Amino acid sequence: MAIEDFIDNLADRILGYVKKGDDKSNKTLDFMTSESRFKTTDLKLPLQGLGPQSVMDDIDEFLKQCVKTNQGGFMNPLWGGLNITAFAGEVISALTNQSMYTYELAPLATLIEQTIIRRMSELIGFSEGVGTMTTGGSNGNMLGMLCARQSLLPMSSKVGFNGSKYVAFVSSESHYSVLMSANVVGIGHQNVIKVACDQKGRMKASSLQEEIVRSRENGLIPFCIIATSGTTVRGAFDPIDEIAEIAHSESIWLHVDAAWGGSCLFSSSKRYLMKGVELADSVCWDAHKMMGMPLICSAFIVKNEVVLRSVCSHGDIAHYLFHDETKDIDLGRISLQCGRRNDSLKLWLAWREIGDSGWAKMVEHYCDLADYLEEKVIIEPNLEMCSDREWTNVCFRYNDESRTDDLNQLNIEIRNRLLKEGEIIVSRSNIGEKTVLRPVISNPAVDKEIIELLIEKVKSHAMEIISGIPSYN
Repeated sequence: MAIEDFIDNLADRILGYVKKGDDKSNKTLDFMTSESRFKTTDLKLPLQGLGPQSVMDDIDEFLKQCVKTNQGGFMNPLWGGLNITAFAGEVISALTNQSMYTYELAPLATLIEQTIIRRMSELIGFSEGVGTMTTGGSNGNMLGMLCARQSLLPMSSKVGFNGSKYVAFVSSESHYSVLMSANVVGIGHQNVIKVACDQKGRMKASSLQEEIVRSRENGLIPFCIIATSGTTVRGAFDPIDEIAEIAHSESIWLHVDAAWGGSCLFSSSKRYLMKGVELADSVCWDAHKMMGMPLICSAFIVKNEVVLRSVCSHGDIAHYLFHDETKDIDLGRISLQCGRRNDSLKLWLAWREIGDSGWAKMVEHYCDLADYLEEKVIIEPNLEMCSDREWTNVCFRYNDESRTDDLNQLNIEIRNRLLKEGEIIVSRSNIGEKTVLRPVISNPAVDKEIIELLIEKVKSHAMEIISGIPSYN
């Protein structure tokens, strides 16, 4: 097959997938167990190649079986949809196949990434912020904790340290990646202290102060506080200004996990949610979440460049990559990674297309849709909100007060039936002892019609379960 024909065939499939995303009659998922997929799909790696036509056949099969994240019914994780401009950037990044460790190998891409980091720093309020694109909020949180350790113990990256006495403080509703970070940094899971939250799921500053005092009394050394801007389940925003006051008075590094909520900074009506973020020491922010960039596209930004360069100083010995004349611009000097793909081009193209104002309109539109969903839940007699809302996470459940059996099991089964039906996919989460349904609005294909359909499906599945009607799968 000639390369022109190959690309034409590929383009046809891409266009077909994009067009199907606009058709609301298409399913988001054709549900099948993993055992059934293994049995019915040819996944073998052959000894002799099958040729270029098999590539198209395999692409067809993949597109048939994948979760259609560009469908409006996709409201499960904290991301979704398709930004076609960003998709173009993704294709060009793969086509040019650059690695981001030196200016020599990625000249314009280096300047583009620096431009994005600089603009994000300005939005955060870091006048001289620097940073790097990362694999996501998990990696950003780890970098934040490493910077905290480096700031307190400047020689720790060279001589190591005994982390058994060092503690980090996080919201009790923080992302699980903080435990991974504790593992990598060397303090261990048990030295992550989870601070109590208020009824809205926000870290209580008074409880943080108490935990710090208690830790010091027990001979432990506080070295890092991680505030969350947009928790995974409720979308809650910790009070950064109050937490920062404590962090500064106690001389503790403050990192803000804004992987999910960072986009509020674009909106004049929502940026209050991160009031005080300019007082933090470091921030992570995922553009592949609410901003809709193809995975992966995430930034870690730090106020003090020297600390980040110290954390990443292992690159100084790489004489075969880094040279003195470009030491101030080579991005590998401020990254834990060596080989690293160009994740900045897609964001740069999308940002130049719509500007800050376009991102602001997007944020406010999603929040309006979440308001609409919450209103729909409230007026339904057998539905109830399970948490106050600050962001676009909408946590609710079916609650027929006449029932005496397990409401948690009822809502688990409602969600299972939604998943098997494959039209609208939402997350299942826990708030306290309640199992809740957690649709998230972060997909440009979501509209009021889909929200209304979700409500109707939850009600109809609940009535089927209550009536003893079996699932069709």
